Amino acid sequence: MLGPTGESGSLSGVIDQIKQAEALGINNVWMANIFSFDAISTLGLAARETTTIELGTAVTPTYPRHPTALAQQALTTAAASEDRFVLGIGLSHKIVIEGMLGLSYEKPAKHMREYLSVLMPLVRGEPCNFQGEQYRVMGLQMDVPGSSNMPVVVAALGPKMLQVAGELADGTNTWMVGPKTLDQHIIPKLSGGASSVGRPNPMVVGGFPILLTHKPEVAREKIAKQLVMYGQLPSYRAMLDMEGASGPADIAIVGDENYLGSEIRRLESIGVTHFNGAISGADQSEYDRTLAFLAELAD
Repeated sequence: MLGPTGESGSLSGVIDQIKQAEALGINNVWMANIFSFDAISTLGLAARETTTIELGTAVTPTYPRHPTALAQQALTTAAASEDRFVLGIGLSHKIVIEGMLGLSYEKPAKHMREYLSVLMPLVRGEPCNFQGEQYRVMGLQMDVPGSSNMPVVVAALGPKMLQVAGELADGTNTWMVGPKTLDQHIIPKLSGGASSVGRPNPMVVGGFPILLTHKPEVAREKIAKQLVMYGQLPSYRAMLDMEGASGPADIAIVGDENYLGSEIRRLESIGVTHFNGAISGADQSEYDRTLAFLAELAD
């Protein structure tokens, strides 16, 4: 229910955030993997200092890491956590993959289908024999003692990606997606992909900016400035447009206890299984109050 980042200033600070969340009774934490601490490695360290809280990435980009390397790393963190780890993966964005890393972003849905075709057998302890256009892996099987039953969720927004996630992964992890779009677009298409191959109802991790405050308009102005970049990325812009939102602040869950509680219950009612509340636009006292409130809801 919390989205920690490297904003705390140190690796120890991020781990302390996770330990604080567990001590308060929060049941899951999701860490972004952008240009700071590696999320899978950080959560592996945090796993050794916690005992109950579920730990997930939101999300680790696929293009920079071969699926066999990612499987090995993720299974190691799953073992460190004693099976409290959820691997969240995603494409990232064209501006990053092509513009910064110099890799091809061509056919992203095909890339993810091939990626999962290698990754999923490996994380389930099965041999991988796959030959595609982008990946060719033959006769490989992982043996990571202490890891089993690690869910894999995919950041999927478009119809093709939702179909792939539903067919091959265990669910999706969304960001910049409002409740209407989740209800009418994301969840139906994801569930359709799962049911088409006889898979159970998928996990849906809904990520939202959130803040407990009695000055919501002031908070939304801060969030609009803090998260302006997300509204400019094409995939997120498409989801905001589908929602009828002008920017990230419009889908933020900002207000008093009654409003926050009703919005989170609304998300649960439409099929969101895990709520990822990224506390945004907060000073330290607002952060602490919001975190404590989320812990109360988790009881």
